[in-house]
Parts: sequence; structure tokens; C-alpha cells
Amino acid sequence: MSKRKGVSADEKRTRLLELFREKQEFFQLKELEKIAPKEKGITVQSVKDVLQSLVDDDLVDSEKIGTSIYYWSYPNKSVNAKRRRTEGLAARLREGLHGLEEARAETQRAREGREPTEERAALLGEWAEVRARHEAAVRRLQEHDVDNPERFLAMRSQTQVAKEAVNRWTDNIFTMKSWCKNKFAIEESVLDTQFEIDPEMDYVD
Repeated sequence: MSKRKGVSADEKRTRLLELFREKQEFFQLKELEKIAPKEKGITVQSVKDVLQSLVDDDLVDSEKIGTSIYYWSYPNKSVNAKRRRTEGLAARLREGLHGLEEARAETQRAREGREPTEERAALLGEWAEVRARHEAAVRRLQEHDVDNPERFLAMRSQTQVAKEAVNRWTDNIFTMKSWCKNKFAIEESVLDTQFEIDPEMDYVD
């Protein structure tokens, strides 16, 4: 035996709206919870949610009088709601079209004076060349930025390391010259000439 198919949310909305249109009366929630299950097959538990969805969509009116809330909907309610919705969409469409026209006009204004002429192409080429020269000058300036404290300290540190290395190798050369001179009895000037050593070579202060 097949199970009974439940009523969809849209069908419940349609049925409850039909109830209002057929009765054309004012109802409280408790009254609808009694009538809707019997006449329209809507479960008691779902009446409140279905009713609220119709109110939210402006298909059912509601008004609080004292401590009670009354609900009603007349046949022309749906027509009026659809008309208002259509008018709202039409207004949004007009606004969108107006914005589109403004954007097109702004684009056209931005294009004025930028037509692809030979003069404009020449000016753009000149601008690109000047910009390239400027960027190259900036790079050279950065390379020689001795006024930068951090760069100055780094250069001073590198200079000290280089000076120590020069003096170390100078000391090694002097040591080797002295050893050769004593070992083989060779004049220092001969060693300088043979090994292309600058006679004026000395330690760096």
C-alpha cells in the first residue's frame, strides 16, 4: 500500500490563500488552525508558518487589535501585490538602464582625445622613453646612495673586511719573499721582477 504523499509548501500557501478568498472574513490564528486542517488539508503545525509566509509576501493583511491579531485577504489583494512587485521591478530596470547610459557617456568622454593618431603614438613613445630613463636614474641613485645610514654602515663593514684581507695577503707575500731570500740567496729586486711584485707594495692603513 503506497504512502500518502505530503502537501508541498507552495500547495499549502495556495490552499490557505483560497480559504481567505472563499470566506472573505477576518480570522485569528487559532481559528485558522481549526478550519484549515478540515477544509484545506493543511496540518495544524504548519498553519502558522504558511500564514506568516503569505503575510511576508504581502498576500495576506494583518492587524493587531488589542491583544489579538486578525488576518484577511480579499480577491484583489494578489493582483495589487503583483502590480506593486511589477512596478518595483520596472523602477529598478529604469534605474539600471539610466546607470548604463551614464556609464556609456562616461566611457565616451574618457575616449575623447585618445584616438589612435600618429601624434598620440609618438607622444606615448616619448613618454615611455622618458619613464625608462627616469627608472634607470632612480636605480643608479639607489646604487650610490651613500647618504643612507644603513648602506653606509654596510659599506664601511665591507671595506674593513677587504682591508684585512689585503693586509693578510701582503703579509703572506712578505713572508714568502723573506723565506726565498734566505733559502736561495736571491735578491729581493729579482724576486719582485720574477713574480711581478710591485716594489712599492705595503700594508694598507
